[in-house]
Amino acid sequence: MTKRTKQILDLLDTYYTTEYRCSLNYKTPWELLVATMLSAQCTDERVNIVTKDLFQKYPTVEAFANADIEEMERDIHSIGFYHSKAKNVIRTAQLIHIEFHDEVPATLEELTSLPGVGRKTANVIRGNIFHDPSIVVDTHVKRISKRLGFTKETEPDKVEQDLMKVLPKDHWILYNIQIITFGREICTARNPKCAECFLSGICKAADKTIG
Repeated sequence: MTKRTKQILDLLDTYYTTEYRCSLNYKTPWELLVATMLSAQCTDERVNIVTKDLFQKYPTVEAFANADIEEMERDIHSIGFYHSKAKNVIRTAQLIHIEFHDEVPATLEELTSLPGVGRKTANVIRGNIFHDPSIVVDTHVKRISKRLGFTKETEPDKVEQDLMKVLPKDHWILYNIQIITFGREICTARNPKCAECFLSGICKAADKTIG
């Protein structure tokens, strides 16, 4: 790890703490898997509103597995892409119920074999549930990692590989948690608040509004 990388991580730790926290509400690994699947191209706030009732209506993996797809579409209608998400959630529930005996699998290979579960969703589960060091590349992580000079890539898988080389394993999960908050509060996609940014002195973004 370079001195500059350590500087950035130390500042992130100072401002956002090293507490592991997830912005999606869940009580079980299965609920986190569902919430993460539903969160694609949707805000966590909206997902939390929907899952509050959803998890009461379908309290188990088996309940999801036996759900009517049209009814499920109505249940999650407000989050967008509800046709494909309802189909994937129900099919994933069926596979977990039959093949994994209602237990969410732990490995990347098993998780990504499930319908609608890519590396990002799988890494959320691996990091938050199984505490397996993993890097989740969402829009905030991709954008800000590029601005910080950690990667030049745009494809999530390639960004993930670059970050795995740059960041120490003990910060793989934390980095995502911290960068999401940082991206929402300071380094926004439009008009980043460079004048308020605690990383402005070491940021490599070409469009910084201050030196």
